Amino acid sequence: MDRAGLAADAYVYGYPLVACLTEVSRFTREGMGPVPATPFNAFGHAHRLAGPDDAFVSVNNDTVYSVAQVDVGGGPVRLTVPDTDGAYYVLQFVDAWTNNIAYVGRRATGTGAGTFLIAPRGYTGEVPDDTAVIPVSTGVVAIVGRLACTGPADLARVERLQKGLRLHAATPPARAPLSSIAATGVPEDLMFFEHLRVWMAAFPPAVPDRAYQERFRSIGLLDADPPYADPPADLAEALVEGAARGRTRIEEASRSAPAVNGWQVAPHAFDYNVDFLGPGTRDSPRWKLADRAKGYLARAVAARVGLWGNHGYEAVYAPVYVDADGAPLSGAHAYELRLPAPPPVDAFWSLTMYDMPDYYLVPNAIDRYSIGDRTPGLRPEADGSVTLRVSHAPPADGDTANWLPAPAGAFRPLMRLYQPRSEILDGSYALPPLIRTSQTA
Repeated sequence: MDRAGLAADAYVYGYPLVACLTEVSRFTREGMGPVPATPFNAFGHAHRLAGPDDAFVSVNNDTVYSVAQVDVGGGPVRLTVPDTDGAYYVLQFVDAWTNNIAYVGRRATGTGAGTFLIAPRGYTGEVPDDTAVIPVSTGVVAIVGRLACTGPADLARVERLQKGLRLHAATPPARAPLSSIAATGVPEDLMFFEHLRVWMAAFPPAVPDRAYQERFRSIGLLDADPPYADPPADLAEALVEGAARGRTRIEEASRSAPAVNGWQVAPHAFDYNVDFLGPGTRDSPRWKLADRAKGYLARAVAARVGLWGNHGYEAVYAPVYVDADGAPLSGAHAYELRLPAPPPVDAFWSLTMYDMPDYYLVPNAIDRYSIGDRTPGLRPEADGSVTLRVSHAPPADGDTANWLPAPAGAFRPLMRLYQPRSEILDGSYALPPLIRTSQTA
C-alpha cells in the first residue's frame, strides 16, 4: 500500500483517540459549556441543561452532565455515588480509545448509594469492604455522568445528587497525563499525526491493536522522536492526502448506515470494544463486533457523530438525515413526525435538533433544543399518539406545544431512547418517517 493509503488507514484508526483526548484536555483546561474547567480526579458539574453555546458533538439536552477526567497514574481513585431514589442516571466510563469499559447507574448497578475503586489494569492491591472494583484499560479515562432532569424546576434536586458524586485519589499522579506535544514547529496540517504518535505510545491499546499499529511504522507513527516538524516533502504530501482520504471515509460511512423510514437505528454502533468489558457492560457475542478492521471504522464514525455515546443497551441513538421521500432535511420545509404510541423505553425518549455538519444544538426563539416525553405541555392525541412538528419557522397556526425548531439550512435530528426495551434492540420496533408538509419557511 502507498504511504497515502497507510496514512488514511492511520487517520481512521487514530481519529477516536485524538478526538477523545482532545476533549479530555479541553475539559481540564476550559470546560465545556455548562461544565466548568476541572482538574483530573474531580467532577465538574453542569448546573443547567446544555444549549447552543455548548460546542460538543451531539451533546444531549435531556440530562445534566457531571463529567470527570480520571488519571490512575498515581494509583486507584475512589468513587462514591449517592442514592438517587429511583431516578435515572448513568456514569459511563470511556477509555482513551473511546471504548465504553464500565457503567454505574440505574440500569447497571441500581440507584442506591455505593462506593467503587477505579483501578489500573492488573491492580492487585487492597480493596475495602463494600467496594466494587472498576478496572480501567488506559491510564486516563473519562467518566461521563448524565443525570435525568425534567427542566429548570428540577435542577435543585439534580444539584443535591451531584454533591454526592465524589472522587478521591490517595496519591497524586507522578506525571502530567496529557503533556503538551513536545515537538515544536509541526505544521498544523500534520499535527493530527503528531498527537496520534505521542498518544499511541502513552496509552497503548489491546495487544491485537498494537500489532495493527506496526503497519504505520513507515510513516513515522512509531518513532520515538518527533518526525513531523521537518519531514521529507513526499511524506508530508502523503500524510496530508491520507488525512483527507480518512476524513472522507469517515464522513461517507457516517451516512451510509442501513436505515428504516430514514432512521439509522443503530443499537450496535458502540460494539467495537471487544477487549475491556467491565462492570455494567454486556460481555457477549451479541454486543461485540469481532471484525477488528470493521471495528476501527465503526469506532471512528461513532467518535465523529456521537463522541462518548453509550452502548445500545443503555441508550439507543437514531439519527435521521432524510424525509419519507428520501430528500435531505432542510429548514426550507416543515415536517411532521407522528408517533402512534410512545417509543418503548424504560427511562425516557427525546428528539433533539442538530445543525450540520457540526452536529451542534441550534439557537431558536423559544429555547427548545429537544422535545420528548418530559417536555412541559407536550400534547398527545386522544388515541395516545403524539405528532411532533419540525420546522424553521413557527407553525402557521401559532401552536408550538409540539414544535421542535430547526435551523434555516440542513439539519439532522437525533432520537434518543434511554433504557430501550427489547423491541428496539431486536429491530421489531420502527420509528415512523418524517413527513414533509406543505408549509415552507
